[in-house]
Amino acid sequence: MGLHRQDREFRHPGVSFLDYKQLDMDRVLTGLLPRLWFRGSPSVVIGQPDGIPIDAYVQLIVENPDQFQGFDPAMTYRWLETNLLDLVNRGRPGQAVAGLRPLHGFAYRYRAGKRSRPYGADDQLYWMIRHEPGGRGARALDDLKQFFFAGVDGRTETPATGATVDVETQALINLAQVLRKKVTDREGKAAYGYPPLDQEAARLLVTDLFRLLYHQEVIPRSVLVEHLKILFAFHLARYHLRLMRLLPQRIAGQTGDPACGFFLDVAGIPGTPVAALAERSARYWYARMPEFIQGTFTVRKLDDLAAHLVRTNKRRRPADGVFGVPELLRLLEPRYRADREAFAKSRLPRVLDAVQESEEAADPAIADLVGLKLDAFTTYIEIISSCRVSFHRRYLTECLDTLMLKNRPGAMIAQPRRGERRFIFDSRLLEVLLQLALLRPDGHGRLHTEPIRVDEFLEVLRETYGLYIDRLPPGDGFGTPTLTDQAALRANRAAFVAKLREIGFYSDLSDAYLTQTITPRYLLNSAGPSR
Repeated sequence: MGLHRQDREFRHPGVSFLDYKQLDMDRVLTGLLPRLWFRGSPSVVIGQPDGIPIDAYVQLIVENPDQFQGFDPAMTYRWLETNLLDLVNRGRPGQAVAGLRPLHGFAYRYRAGKRSRPYGADDQLYWMIRHEPGGRGARALDDLKQFFFAGVDGRTETPATGATVDVETQALINLAQVLRKKVTDREGKAAYGYPPLDQEAARLLVTDLFRLLYHQEVIPRSVLVEHLKILFAFHLARYHLRLMRLLPQRIAGQTGDPACGFFLDVAGIPGTPVAALAERSARYWYARMPEFIQGTFTVRKLDDLAAHLVRTNKRRRPADGVFGVPELLRLLEPRYRADREAFAKSRLPRVLDAVQESEEAADPAIADLVGLKLDAFTTYIEIISSCRVSFHRRYLTECLDTLMLKNRPGAMIAQPRRGERRFIFDSRLLEVLLQLALLRPDGHGRLHTEPIRVDEFLEVLRETYGLYIDRLPPGDGFGTPTLTDQAALRANRAAFVAKLREIGFYSDLSDAYLTQTITPRYLLNSAGPSR
C-alpha cells in the first residue's frame, strides 16, 4: 500500500504546467498552434483523431491534381516521410505518424493525439508569453499567429490571394483544403492561465521572440521554425532550472531575481578540464531537484489547505476562482499556523500508516523526521517528499534533458553513454542566440543588425542568459579559479571563437582582443516593423 492519491498529488500549474515527461519540440510546437488560433484554448479534433497514415496522405495528393500537379506517388511518399511528417520510431519497426511537422498553423489538426503529446509545455509557453509583465505578450502571440498561419485568410481558412510562401508551407495549405471535409476541429476548454512564477524569464522570452521573428523576411521559413523550436526549448529549460532556485527562495520568504549561472563546454570534448568544469556546473544544478520537488509539494498542499479554508468559510475564493502561488505562500505566515496544523494532523495518520505498510518503512530518515517533533505541516511535507522524491526526480531529469535537447542539434547539455552530464553550447543554439544579439535598437523604436565584438557577445550571454564561457559563474558550485581553471577558461574562449568561425559569423581581422568582431549573416535595416 502506497500513499493516498491526495498525498501523492504533486503538480501545480502555478509553478509549472508541465507534466514532467520526455518532450519532443515538434509536438510541443504543434500543441501551441491551436492555442494561437483559439487564443489560449486547446482544440478538439473531429474526423481522424488518431492521425492519418503516410499512404493516406499520398493517396490524397494523387487524387487531387488540381492542388498537387505532377506528384509521383513514390517520390511523394519519400518527400512526406522526410520533409513534412513528424514520425515516432522513425526508420525502425513500429514507425507511425505523430502528425505533420509544425511548418504551418493548421498542421495541428492532423496530429495523432496519443503520439503527439506536448505534456503541458504548450500551455507553459502560451501563458508565459501572454502574461509577460511588460504588457507585450498579446502582441507577441499575434505576431506568432500571423507567422504560422501565413498564406491563409483568418476568417474563411482558405488560401489568401497574393500570398508568397515556400513549397512546404504551400503543400500544407493545400492539404488542409483537401482535408477540410474530413478533418476539422472545435475550440476546447481552456485551463486557467496562471501567470509565470518567474516574471523575468517571461520578459526575456518575449523579447527574444520578437527579435527572432524580426528575421522572417530573410531566413527561410523552415529554418526559422527550427530556430523557434530551439529558442522555445532553451527558454523552457532555463525557466525550470531557475525555478529550482527561485521556488525554495520564495517559500523561505526571500524576494528578488535569483542569480543563475551555467558554465558551458564549447568544444564539447569529454575528458578535458573544460568538460570537468561543465560537469561540475550541471551536477550542481541537477542536485537542486529534491529541494524543488519539496517546494512543489508545499505549494500543492497549500492549495489543498486553501480549498479546505474556502469550504469551511474561513477564506474567500479569489474572483478568478484559483489561488496563485503568491497567495498560497501567504498561508505559511504565522497567522495561519493553527489552520496548517489542523490540516496536516488530519492527513498525517493516513500517511504514517501507508509508510509503515510499504517499502518506505525501511527508510530511517522517515523515522528520524517523526522523532524530530517538528510542526505537523512541516512533518507532513517532509515525509511525502521523502517518499516521492526519487520518483519525481527521475521524470524531472528526463524532462530537463529533452528540453535542453541532450545530444541533439541545439543542445545545451550532453552526456556520453557512461559519463556525466555536462552543459555544452551546440552550434545551432549559438547561432540562434547570436542572431538575437546582433539586432540593436536604432533609437527610433526599431531594430537593425550591427557587428558585435566577441567580448561584448560574451557579456550578453553572461548578463542576459547566465551562460558562462570564459569565466566561472559566481557561486553555483564554483569558487576562485585555480591556475588549471584559468587555462581551461582560455581554451574554452578559443573554442568559442573557432565555433563562431565555423558557423560563418567571424573572420580574423586582427589578433587584438578588442577588435575580434562578429558580423551579421543576415543584414536587416531599421525599416522593419516596430518592436
